[in-house]
Amino acid sequence: MAREQTEVRELQEGNYVMIEDVPSKITAYSTSKPGKHGSAKARVEGTGVFDSQKRNFTQPVDAKVWVPIVERKQGQVVSTADGEMQVMDLETYDTITMRIPGSEEISADDEIEYLEYEGQRKLV
Repeated sequence: MAREQTEVRELQEGNYVMIEDVPSKITAYSTSKPGKHGSAKARVEGTGVFDSQKRNFTQPVDAKVWVPIVERKQGQVVSTADGEMQVMDLETYDTITMRIPGSEEISADDEIEYLEYEGQRKLV
């Protein structure tokens, strides 16, 4: 598993965090002051990297959370057919199959950038 553990207080907007075991990008982060009988709390809102669903959680700022290591990679499109494309990773030269998003115009020999986490891939 490509992830590491960190405290909630170290999170920032734009970073990644695991929310409900789904890698998510943080869209909002706010903290409340410590109360009479407790520690400061943080509210984290995020959007799933691969499914675009909104998620959130509230935890004490000293609680531990998992941060996924989402890799940004470069690839070259080898071929396209039936809404899918064959992409060759420019670092390892492995060939993978990815779906073409509905609004994208992609043809062979285009260089693309994509995100990868535990076998899941998304065109950037």
